[in-house]
Amino acid sequence: MANQKQDTPLVVFSHIPLYDLYPKWGWATADSAKLLSLLSRFASVTVLTGHIHQVIEHSEGNIRFHTAAATAYPLPAPGHGDQPSPVKLPENNLLAVLGFRTVEVISGKDTRVDQYALG
Repeated sequence: MANQKQDTPLVVFSHIPLYDLYPKWGWATADSAKLLSLLSRFASVTVLTGHIHQVIEHSEGNIRFHTAAATAYPLPAPGHGDQPSPVKLPENNLLAVLGFRTVEVISGKDTRVDQYALG
């Protein structure tokens, strides 16, 4: 039993990404390797993070990472610019990059994450 993965889907909420998305801008967590090792015993792990104000999806084994669009102002893609400063957009394009995500547990075994724009 010790080597079997637990079937219960797990959803983790974190402000900063739990993998090294872009450490130069602080888009990483120093102790994430330890946490991800603990999470590896679950068959389905969904990690939702904010902080970077854009939609990025990433997977490592059984762990799927989802960031969310900004609800206030967008930031540049990792490495585009010297720092993560707010991106100025034309007024008619702002609502298309602002948004939120939802998470739904499917059949008690997995999760579905959807992204919604405000405009």
